[in-house]
Amino acid sequence: MSVKKDKLSARGVTRTSFWQAVVRDWRLYVMLILPVVFYIIFCYKPMAGLVLAFKKYSMTKGIWGSKWVGVDNFEFIINKMPDLPIALGNTLLLNFMGLVVGFPVPVVLAIMLNEIRSSGVKRVSQTLLYLPHFLSWVIIGGMVLQIFAPTTGVVNATLLRMGWISQNIPFLDEGNHWRWLYTLVGVWQSMGWGTILYLSAITGINMELFEAAKIDGANKLQQIWHVTLPGIRSTIVVLLILNIGQMMNISFDRPYIMGNPTVQRYCDVLSTFVYRAGITNGKFERATAVGLFQSVVGLIMISSANFVTKRLGEEGIW
Repeated sequence: MSVKKDKLSARGVTRTSFWQAVVRDWRLYVMLILPVVFYIIFCYKPMAGLVLAFKKYSMTKGIWGSKWVGVDNFEFIINKMPDLPIALGNTLLLNFMGLVVGFPVPVVLAIMLNEIRSSGVKRVSQTLLYLPHFLSWVIIGGMVLQIFAPTTGVVNATLLRMGWISQNIPFLDEGNHWRWLYTLVGVWQSMGWGTILYLSAITGINMELFEAAKIDGANKLQQIWHVTLPGIRSTIVVLLILNIGQMMNISFDRPYIMGNPTVQRYCDVLSTFVYRAGITNGKFERATAVGLFQSVVGLIMISSANFVTKRLGEEGIW
């Protein structure tokens, strides 16, 4: 009985403290209503449509009236759609290349920008680095075509005219060249925006640590290695976990716009596969099954990365 009373009293204290917090910070809770409603309507409510992955969809009967088929859609896409393993492999490979090549770049840029003492040069540099993030992939795709086209591109034309190459480099027509171009263009587009978080983390480091390092005789590189990087380590770890969790997800517009029929085997990823095999052919249940598969694997990957990180003594995301 005493244990039960203790539990009840503990619950009562929790309720009281919660409502006291609501009364004290009611303005913050009012501001929270709009984003909560947004997520409920546009993020959680559509999750009910995942049941479509287990049905044979009929437009006349709707989602709830369609016939239940269990895991037949998953068996079909795994056993009877040979393009799925190719799209899955391309998705993992392109995301892995982007992670290895692109993840360290914002860290380096943030450190370099932080070391710039001229405020004017720093503002101009930040603006030039952030600008590509605000360009749509349609515009970027047009720029890539003009610059790297096999015969009419600026790069090939310039290199041929200067005599540095004897034949055109197939940036957009050969698989390996296309993969590296895809990766580097993605790094260029996102590297400036990614520096914002790291710059914020760097500004939060206690300046007395830098002063102490100077007194101990540390040069600039030693200060970066022993003060700056340890100071933003938690931010790096959190963003690395989030990036690993996105290994199964890849945007539709980027590979669709930069790809072409000659490199179809290299640019076909899960998002374009879903568009082609599911939406274009009207097989919405198969598209939903692939999307659910992506989400489950992504959840497993981000949970595993978080678990390993915490086992290594770092702070995870939960």
